[in-house]
Amino acid sequence: MSGRPAVPYLRVKRAVDVVVSGAGLLVGAPVMAVVAAAVRRDLGSPVLFRQLRPGLRGAPFELVKFRTMRTVGADDGVDTDAQRLTPFGSWLRSTSLDELPTLWNVLRGDMSLVGPRPLLMEYLDRYTPDQARRHEVRPGITGLAQVRGRNELSWDQKFAADVEYVDGVGWRADLRILAATLATVLRRQGISAPGAATMHLFTGSPPADAAPGRHDAA
Repeated sequence: MSGRPAVPYLRVKRAVDVVVSGAGLLVGAPVMAVVAAAVRRDLGSPVLFRQLRPGLRGAPFELVKFRTMRTVGADDGVDTDAQRLTPFGSWLRSTSLDELPTLWNVLRGDMSLVGPRPLLMEYLDRYTPDQARRHEVRPGITGLAQVRGRNELSWDQKFAADVEYVDGVGWRADLRILAATLATVLRRQGISAPGAATMHLFTGSPPADAAPGRHDAA
């Protein structure tokens, strides 16, 4: 059974997203300028990571973040996230500073401050019907799965949390998640999955063991 949130709250949620993301981009501009310069020095150009991700109802949009990984060619002998992730990039991820440009996605309406994290387009045909319900709301910068363990959770646990959020979305849930996100970021918890630099690829349910692939896990 679908537990789609009531339309009135979604309108309020969208208004809050616009105000907070707009203010965040203005206030955070000096910090983003410093981070951009540091990314350019450490990783070169481009400074921003751009990738198509599925949004509301699975519609694709271009996600933007600061780059945290080296760009390598087929002949470089590098094929895992652990090999591509630089120490500076790892620090950016641990502090969540790489997410600052994503506020632009929130302002545009591609994303929300709170919601299921946007994953890879290739995952769309791997979800079960219940897991696919995570796309009934806009994806978020943070979400219930992130405050429950982030990449320390299994895929099944992540998707269960995403659907739980869809069924219970409301201002109380969003405020609790935002408050818990601050604590999670300060403690730098759940940045990597066990045995991986980021997160193992999702190959479908029931989940199969998969080696870390070349992707930029959220």
